[in-house]
Amino acid sequence: MHTHRLLAIALLALSHGAWAQSVALSGVAGPKALLIIDGAAPRFLSPGQTHQGVTLLGTQGESATLSVGGQRQTLQVGEAPVSVGRGAAPTAGAARIVLTADARGHFLPSGQINGREVQFMVDTGASQVVLSEADARRINLPFEQGQPVQVSTANGRATGYRVQLSRVRVGDAQVYDVAAIVLPQPMPYVLLGNSFLTRFQMQRTNDQLTLERRF
Repeated sequence: MHTHRLLAIALLALSHGAWAQSVALSGVAGPKALLIIDGAAPRFLSPGQTHQGVTLLGTQGESATLSVGGQRQTLQVGEAPVSVGRGAAPTAGAARIVLTADARGHFLPSGQINGREVQFMVDTGASQVVLSEADARRINLPFEQGQPVQVSTANGRATGYRVQLSRVRVGDAQVYDVAAIVLPQPMPYVLLGNSFLTRFQMQRTNDQLTLERRF
């Protein structure tokens, strides 16, 4: 079995559904913020730390500044929760992508992550976009600020990082706020998983795969 397929199977267990729908600031302790994300138990975050797609940028007095999918929010202790969930994430560009399979039946579109060039491979078995640490460093993605996660790979257990990509582009279609996992293992391609693909209706006809934007 190919390594990328083993990685995709292992990552199925990492999918955690829609990321935070609301965030409230319960308290501040020095540089740390005590956040209630999507109604769950309060959790302390340090500056630069990410949990369920919410990154703490810093605290000042009784307030905290957060980033969710590239959007900044400043909260005050005791304020009503703000809505920061994925909701109707913005999209841009073409409403349709048509891909042609290679001789092995793989769809290998070139594209961009956060404006930097990458080589994708469509993988409907991957719950999220998956890229190697080498690719993440090449495109200047600060993955170590993401949430550490334990994953099972062909080479045993490893620590990956769950991150949120500001934008992912394939052809003329661009999607924002895309969940991804960064893994330490070298990978020949960036796996274009369901955190991107489910924004589209997919239909395959012979060697062509058509992605139609969901509105």
